[in-house]
Amino acid sequence: MEIERHVAVPCPPERAFALVDDLSTYPAWMDLVHAVDEVASSDRRRTWDVELQAQVGPFARSKRLRMVRTVHAPPHRVVFERAEVDGRRHSPWVLAATLVPGTVHDAADTVITMTLTYGGNLWTGAVLQRVLDDHVERGANALSTLLADADADADDDTDTDTDTDTDAAGEIT
Repeated sequence: MEIERHVAVPCPPERAFALVDDLSTYPAWMDLVHAVDEVASSDRRRTWDVELQAQVGPFARSKRLRMVRTVHAPPHRVVFERAEVDGRRHSPWVLAATLVPGTVHDAADTVITMTLTYGGNLWTGAVLQRVLDDHVERGANALSTLLADADADADDDTDTDTDTDTDAAGEIT
């Protein structure tokens, strides 16, 4: 199963990359990612324990994964892959983010392509495919909103009132 989403965000790739490059930030904008803890790794690659959770009517499905960042090419591409250390065979999970600058409205925009690939059977079937697809869609929209809000906050911080009132002696009042 593979789910791919494209989202245009109102910022340069460097700013957007900071949110997709670190799995610890995902719970803030991707509700499929329930919890994330960065863990030590023997091979010096950044590694996280990730809990995915999706609601299907009254039922919740969850899955714990150990994810390793396998591709790190700032600010254009990052890939995370499942890499368990328990000696058992596990279904592959791959999450990739590709960022392309200035292709939508203007040079300040970035298009992010998020691709989630799952090779197992726990989450298969049309209903769960739809649930995962909905989570990814909401995550893409939340990421865009988060970056737009951060951009608006940055604009507010740079808009300062430079007019000052002075009295007859030239003192600021």
